[in-house]
Amino acid sequence: METIFSPPSFSLIKSHRSPFSKTPPSPSAQPKCPSLTLCKTPITNLKKAVPVPASISWNKSWLSHVHHGLAALALSLAINFCPIDSDSAWASEFDVLNDGPPADSYVVDDAGVLSRLTKSDLKRLLSDLESRKNLRINFVTVRKLTSKADAFEYADQVLEKWYPTIEEGTNKGIVVLVTSQKEGAITGGPAFVQAVGDQILDATVTENLPVLATDEKYNEALISSAKRLVAAIDGLPDPGGPSFKDSKRESNFKTKEETEEKRGQFTLVVGGLLVIAFVVPMAQYYAYVSKK
Repeated sequence: METIFSPPSFSLIKSHRSPFSKTPPSPSAQPKCPSLTLCKTPITNLKKAVPVPASISWNKSWLSHVHHGLAALALSLAINFCPIDSDSAWASEFDVLNDGPPADSYVVDDAGVLSRLTKSDLKRLLSDLESRKNLRINFVTVRKLTSKADAFEYADQVLEKWYPTIEEGTNKGIVVLVTSQKEGAITGGPAFVQAVGDQILDATVTENLPVLATDEKYNEALISSAKRLVAAIDGLPDPGGPSFKDSKRESNFKTKEETEEKRGQFTLVVGGLLVIAFVVPMAQYYAYVSKK
């Protein structure tokens, strides 16, 4: 019997080169096949770099930009909706409480709305009052309140925090002005309230503080309030305060009569333009036809 041998092409088809080799085998090392039916052209194991289509590259770039944009949007939303401002406002309110009453003045201008002249005038006026009547009035300005419902609650909190005992707070008064809410409050111990009187306290809270604060006249609001309180303590005539009628601003909205008048003028102008738009072309056409 004849021994059947495998064709030499199958014994030489294996390659000992690394699949990651970039150098193809030389032509002399490639197997020669005696028959086309028993041997195929050897296929190299090399993976050629396939160029990435421009559309795929553009899509990846676009997706990268989208991801960056979404990240920036998320960061912006986090900054806008996180209570950063509230925390700073709380810190401001609690700083006023924890720092205690001012030692060298009578003003805690946390809102930063008072001028140096106003602070000097208040110090001169209130220090004279304390030396004569043994009554101390402290003025506090804050931008806004978040820990308390209104200025009255915050004023009571300041009084209790600064002067925790009835002996310390009986002759003390606290005037609070909230700039963002355009309102104020006055509170104090029994001796202070009795010396000023409920009528002047109510009038100052409803006239001097809110009316002038609405016009953002914060310096005048505190100065006029201080003078009114000192006059009441000294038994002098009440200097009075502004009213909302005096500080009423002119409205930017037109009245009904002005609106009707403007509407009539507008209708007349529009009607005239429409007539011109129709009559002038017709007249031109008539003149053109009549010439023929």
